[in-house]
Amino acid sequence: MDFDLPSYLRERAALVDAALDCWLPGENLLPAALHRAMRYSVFAGGKRLRPILTVAACEAVGGTPERVLHAACAMEMIHTYSLIHDDLPAMDDDDLRRGRPTNHKVFGEANAILAGDALLTEAFRLLADPEANRGCDPAAVLRVIETVARCAGSQGMVGGQVVDMEAEGKSIDFATLQYIHTRKTGALFLAAIQSGAWLGGGDDVQLAALTRYGETAGLAFQIADDILDIVGDQAALGKDVGSDQARGKATYPALLGLSEAWRHAEELSELALAAIEPLGASAEPLRAIARYIVDRTS
Repeated sequence: MDFDLPSYLRERAALVDAALDCWLPGENLLPAALHRAMRYSVFAGGKRLRPILTVAACEAVGGTPERVLHAACAMEMIHTYSLIHDDLPAMDDDDLRRGRPTNHKVFGEANAILAGDALLTEAFRLLADPEANRGCDPAAVLRVIETVARCAGSQGMVGGQVVDMEAEGKSIDFATLQYIHTRKTGALFLAAIQSGAWLGGGDDVQLAALTRYGETAGLAFQIADDILDIVGDQAALGKDVGSDQARGKATYPALLGLSEAWRHAEELSELALAAIEPLGASAEPLRAIARYIVDRTS
């Protein structure tokens, strides 16, 4: 029987949403405007793919979702903060995100910046929370915090965003494109998966397999995003399409052409599947996600 990915994604997203609602400050808690802005973007929709990957990686090594829900929520907070900041006029200057006005359009630029700052900080508070980490190996907790910080910072997501902006409207080589994509998107994918494996008690062999999966699946996801910006439906995507080309963004289709970009994404998906073959049935959700990444329409 084929794995029921839609049901799995719905069920795990519901777990993540309930935990986010619990751990995020309430809208009426002072400063209320800031907390409303944080919650507006966190609960604006989205696939919850990064936190679900954290949960799925934990399950793949024999852990339970409850053990890593705090880390999964931290991944979503970091991802959401990055989207709020990416949408600002100083960067991508986008009006729509997930089918709704972007954060700065609703709350103003200052509050949007501060909402992003607060989400990033709250993510690390949660990763270090003693109660949330009860039962986890303290060494694994420290490793997760260090890895997430590195993958989210200047050597990861933020660094990739900087080089991405520097490359706008310029001709770049394939190595630079790889640098941008593996850091801007791939780094947080990898951190999400490794965090789930560590907190779930995975051994070195399992971690090596999941690391390879994270590296290839994360890059495949970004290439698919680049392709959808060209061929995707704006209503389904919930954001403007064609914006990458309009800004002269460095993308796989721009450098390699659409058909070659598709081929490369599919190849990466196959590499991700091969990486976790030794993990057996417990990794079936990850296998389904690897296929979904390149087949999705939004």
